Amino acid sequence: MSHAILDLVQQAMSSPWLYLALFVLALLDGFFPIVPAETSVITAGVFAATGETNLALVMVVAALGAFTGDHVSYLIGNKSAGRLRGKKALVWARGALAERGGLVLVVARYIPGGRTATTLTMGAVRHPLRSFTFFDAIAASSWAVYSGLIGFFGGMAFENDPIKGLLLGLGIALSITAVVEIVRWVRKRRAIKPSPARLPADTSV
Repeated sequence: MSHAILDLVQQAMSSPWLYLALFVLALLDGFFPIVPAETSVITAGVFAATGETNLALVMVVAALGAFTGDHVSYLIGNKSAGRLRGKKALVWARGALAERGGLVLVVARYIPGGRTATTLTMGAVRHPLRSFTFFDAIAASSWAVYSGLIGFFGGMAFENDPIKGLLLGLGIALSITAVVEIVRWVRKRRAIKPSPARLPADTSV
């Protein structure tokens, strides 16, 4: 069974349509986040270690697809601004953007579901397109390099067994995501924990 799966994946990786498929998946993932774009880029990175794909080209098409998809999401949010006015996400986004600027977009790239919500919201709050484009270029490029290299190093570790290399790459990606989520959860808990100055005064006699 594993050999059949490996043969199928190898055929896909050697297809001349691979790079177009990666671009389309990364594009769709910008506003339809259930598309397995990151998994596809990691897989292509694994097979780059065996020479079946070109790692640099994998990163470039993935970055361009993500960059394009994010701008589609921004446009959707921009067109929906009137219907979204007053939503909590918009209130949060205004505060986050005022505090951290476009860096919010870079960080959100690595948060599950965070990228689409952020790009939609940035469009809805009319965040300057020039600033959005600048930071999104950083976010999309770093994501593509990160995903491609995770797959590549997984493939290097198990050069004769691409399936194990893919599992290693996906495991690393999931571990990093889990760490990011734990850090976010801890910071959120600390932020809502009342400081001594805000605690109510002791009125007991």
